[in-house]
Amino acid sequence: MLGATYPYRGGLASFNERLCTQFQEENFDVTIYTFSLQYPGFLFPGTTQFSSEPAPKNLNIKVCVNSINPFNWIKIGLQLKRLRPEIIVVKFWMPFMGPCFGTILRIAKSNKYTKIICIADNIIPHEKRIGDTVLTKYFLKPVDAVITMSDKVLKDLKLFTNKLSIKIAHPLYDNFGEKISKQEARKHLGLNAVEPIILFFGFIRKYKGLDLLLEAMAELKANNNSTFNIQHLKLLVAGEFYDDKKIYDDLIESLGIKESLILKTDFIPDSEVRYYLCACDFVIQPYKNATQSGVTPLAYHYEKPMLVTNVGGLPDLVPNEKVGLVAEPNAISIAEKIKELYTFGEEHFIVNIKEEKKKYSWSILTKTIVELANGIRN
Repeated sequence: MLGATYPYRGGLASFNERLCTQFQEENFDVTIYTFSLQYPGFLFPGTTQFSSEPAPKNLNIKVCVNSINPFNWIKIGLQLKRLRPEIIVVKFWMPFMGPCFGTILRIAKSNKYTKIICIADNIIPHEKRIGDTVLTKYFLKPVDAVITMSDKVLKDLKLFTNKLSIKIAHPLYDNFGEKISKQEARKHLGLNAVEPIILFFGFIRKYKGLDLLLEAMAELKANNNSTFNIQHLKLLVAGEFYDDKKIYDDLIESLGIKESLILKTDFIPDSEVRYYLCACDFVIQPYKNATQSGVTPLAYHYEKPMLVTNVGGLPDLVPNEKVGLVAEPNAISIAEKIKELYTFGEEHFIVNIKEEKKKYSWSILTKTIVELANGIRN
């Protein structure tokens, strides 16, 4: 595995660690090459890149890849060339990593033996920059096959290459602990036991549409004619700002909704994730654009109905009126669908969620990776 894992934090690290754990459970010999330097400090929008949690057990992690040092890329590429792994799995999420990963993989692949499988979160990034296309093409050149987790990314991939590719569903995040009761979760977080609470979870970035959700909260407050007292509805925002916090503070002030919000805008460590998911009634994903979201498999694991917007691959994973609702990416539609969620009630969705979540297995992903590699000729 080539990509972010411990000592780094966040969804990328969680995904890669869980995937490698699955491979090990299937008796594969797994080594992870992760970053000694992932981003230069001035490029990182959060408070820290590093995890405060204990290291994952039983994973062979080499902290050695420097994303900005070409001499390091050559060194790591030569190590992998000599190691001759049958498969290198690389997670790709942004063009910035193109030169580093592309160079390492070119050198590793020159052994005429190793197969390279990419799992692509994005091909065209949410926040575009000059040079993205060149860097992405450079990365893709040595890759043998690509797995995407949405039709949108698969479609974007076709603009760059005709290499072997397939879409599969994002597996469930089942590595943050088991589901607990809403009462226990709220007690742990110090939340009101009976108030209706909806959740926005994850890093706060422009494309995720928190501003639309805040405007929807104001819309609900101004039009309180629903079947429950909307004045008591609370929006729990749990995640670190990767965007200008002042923009949101000013919006909250202008909308007059501060008393309707519970702001937990520090990074949420892995050990706390389940409390936030289990404490809410519904998970809201008001994205303005998207490929797929790691929040969706989290909500599935904790059996929480979702509201997603009709963008990217989000509606594909949330069958409307079965496991949640689909809104248009504007405040009025989001507000109406929040009211509908409470009209339906949690229990309406739970039976369908339990059935639907069976599709999202890590073993399906490992099987797909191995089958792709076996079908490739050097």
